[in-house]
Amino acid sequence: MTTRQTGKTTIDWRYHRNSCSTCEKAGLYLASHNVEILESVDARKVRMGKEEALKLAGSVDHIYASRGTKSVHLDLKADKPSDDELIALLIGPTGNLRAPTLRIGRQLLVGFDKTGYDLVFAGSSK
Repeated sequence: MTTRQTGKTTIDWRYHRNSCSTCEKAGLYLASHNVEILESVDARKVRMGKEEALKLAGSVDHIYASRGTKSVHLDLKADKPSDDELIALLIGPTGNLRAPTLRIGRQLLVGFDKTGYDLVFAGSSK
């Protein structure tokens, strides 16, 4: 994530569904933190399956994933999860990438967890 001269932080890519309550929570968080989204993809129009999700995971160094009250942080430089472990974090019950998913530099946020978002966004201003 980068901070521009405008004071906004930048998200490279967002995968979301308009009718999703978790996506709405993430959107409210982002709006309250003066975030600029460079590319936004509607999950209802663009399906991302296991292969695409694994490719996305291979392009980042950190994954912050949450589902319900459970949150996981993987440092992919140190942790070597199997494809099955990654799929369990990234893919939802429909067989597609979970929404919301954000790519911020070499970090991937999957789902919404305020604590995880705070960790990632706090680092953006440094």
